[in-house]
Amino acid sequence: MTPPHWIARRHALALAAAMTAAAHAAPTVLEPVVVTATRTEAAPFDVPASITRIDGDELRAGRAQVNLSEGLGGVPGLLARDRQNYAQDVQISVRGFGARASFGIRGVRLYVDDIPATLPDGQGQITNVEIGTVGRVEVLRGPFSALYGNSSGGIISIYSQTPSGPPRVEAGVAFGSDGMRRTAASASGSTGTIGYTLGASRFETDGYRQHSRTERRLANARLNFKLGSDTQLTVIANSVDLPEAQDPLGLTRAQWQADPRGVDPGALSFDTRKTMKQQQGGLVLEHGIDAANTLRAMVYRGHRTTMQFQSIPVATQANALHPGGVIDLTRDYQGADLRWRWKGETTSVVAGIAADELSEHRMGRQNFIGTTLGVEGALRRDERNRVSNADPYLQAEWRPTPAWLLSAGVRRSDVKFRSTDAYITRTNPDDSGSASYSATLPVLGVSYAVDERLRVYATAGRGFETPTLNELAYRASGATGMNFALQASLSRSVEAGLKARPWDGGELTLALFQTGTKNEIVTQTNVGGRSTFQNAGATRRRGLEASGQFQLAPTLQAQLAATWLDARYRDGFVTCTATPCAAASTPIAAGNRIPGIARTSLFGALTWQPMGGWRIGAEARALSKVYVNDLNNDAAPGYATLAAHVGYQVSVGPWDLGALLRVDNLADRRYAGSVIVNDGNGRFFEPAPGRAWVVGGNASYRF
Repeated sequence: MTPPHWIARRHALALAAAMTAAAHAAPTVLEPVVVTATRTEAAPFDVPASITRIDGDELRAGRAQVNLSEGLGGVPGLLARDRQNYAQDVQISVRGFGARASFGIRGVRLYVDDIPATLPDGQGQITNVEIGTVGRVEVLRGPFSALYGNSSGGIISIYSQTPSGPPRVEAGVAFGSDGMRRTAASASGSTGTIGYTLGASRFETDGYRQHSRTERRLANARLNFKLGSDTQLTVIANSVDLPEAQDPLGLTRAQWQADPRGVDPGALSFDTRKTMKQQQGGLVLEHGIDAANTLRAMVYRGHRTTMQFQSIPVATQANALHPGGVIDLTRDYQGADLRWRWKGETTSVVAGIAADELSEHRMGRQNFIGTTLGVEGALRRDERNRVSNADPYLQAEWRPTPAWLLSAGVRRSDVKFRSTDAYITRTNPDDSGSASYSATLPVLGVSYAVDERLRVYATAGRGFETPTLNELAYRASGATGMNFALQASLSRSVEAGLKARPWDGGELTLALFQTGTKNEIVTQTNVGGRSTFQNAGATRRRGLEASGQFQLAPTLQAQLAATWLDARYRDGFVTCTATPCAAASTPIAAGNRIPGIARTSLFGALTWQPMGGWRIGAEARALSKVYVNDLNNDAAPGYATLAAHVGYQVSVGPWDLGALLRVDNLADRRYAGSVIVNDGNGRFFEPAPGRAWVVGGNASYRF
């Protein structure tokens, strides 16, 4: 565990946690805060879009460093919920996009060191991020997200620490409630033309709930090579190993109220669980042709294997057409992004093409043999799926006067799916097939500097979201084959906002937005961990986001974030309440709220962080109720929680030593940390832990 080393105010905008040794004679020179999520380096204050940057030290400050969701509470419009279920990943949504995901992350594009963590079909995962080596996180919301192509309801870009300075090694350990254990080590530095950032961690927990034991191992490496005065090569490699993550599934309301630590009997009888391994690597080469022109090439490749056991009843699997209760996936993915940038005195242009490919071998097996449940049984599905895209894009900025900034861009997105069925029997037909989805995605934005402390802006754009392979994988009727009847959804977004610095050391942001979507993809059935999907006509999301950062004193900082989001179906439709579902027949009224989305969320933090010695902090979070299904006849109640942490930091010669104690949910509130949308068995609720603690320490050595 790596508690923060000091809190510094960077460029009078961002608050970041860090520590300086008393023995340092020279002051540390900090680079200006910039973001690159818009593909050009710019100060967040000047970008005509909603974008938030969280420095790595701030992300780790006073936290356990287990999940990325821990440090994203201060981002308005973003909801990151820890499901206490490492078989399903953290649940992340941006302005309501991604809220329906029953596993993984979709609707929001993810990048780790510029390498996509979202596959070309729009499904992503963030388990390969080693928080101890994160340098910064950038979150882009609103219309400009569409310039990243398919499933860009928002963009989350994570960057490793930039290697710099003399060599430094660090190690940390943390222990906490429910058998939580985390050990981590890292090394960083630069010498001559080579820089490196290396990190690894191991996390284990017995789990808050029964049947939720997990072990996870992470490793990350970033190497920088200076190949000349104008050329740099960055090599990135990371891996994640999940030897076993037990899946406690959701609970019905009655089960939750009776025992929030319990599980449904199906999770135990079928031993629901997941194992996963992933390795990926990439190269980024940047070359400055001259003062105005730059070329950048990125290539990556990865391999991922997943085995998941679900709680599908034996009688259901006995159907000759059923694909079984064990999902066995092997995925190979690769891609490239070639980009040219020209920058003039008042104008800049970025042009490029991004190509990605996913090859998947999907097999299904029964999860029983005879009367023994939770074991690999007979093969029931065998197919190879391929998804690819090749998207050209163009962006430009023009500053006609010092006060005005015009930004525009367009991306042409073409995504192709193909499935080749290898499991063909007398009763199981050849279900091979294909589908193609395409859209042209324009974006336009304008920003005006009223004065040096105030910016106002407006943007508009078009978005695009295809079904993922997982959403295409099953048909609600129980028939075999992919659900290629699903259509892509198209959205139109507008946003207006302001950014202000009313005083030194503080910043306020306000954004008003609306997104209208056609052919919204929604959950149709969800039973035993397996979901099917359909299109549901038009929806509308409109909301207001506000945030503030305040330097109350040299060592006292405050942060606030608030979101109001009204997400509703504009068209009525019919859905299923049972599986299999030969024909949808349950009406959903126009005006119903889209499930999985909270109407209001609040976050506040207060931190006292001197240069050394004791430091303390407190965080408060509140969330309104969340509907769990399209019928809107049940909801997870709203809640508010409070957390506090205290730490101590000291420097002794080349050594920096730190300790941390953190307590979450101080009032021991009982609440649902997340929900499973439209669960067919009514197991909507995933309980959050009661009062929980973590204690840890770290030591680093500067050579």
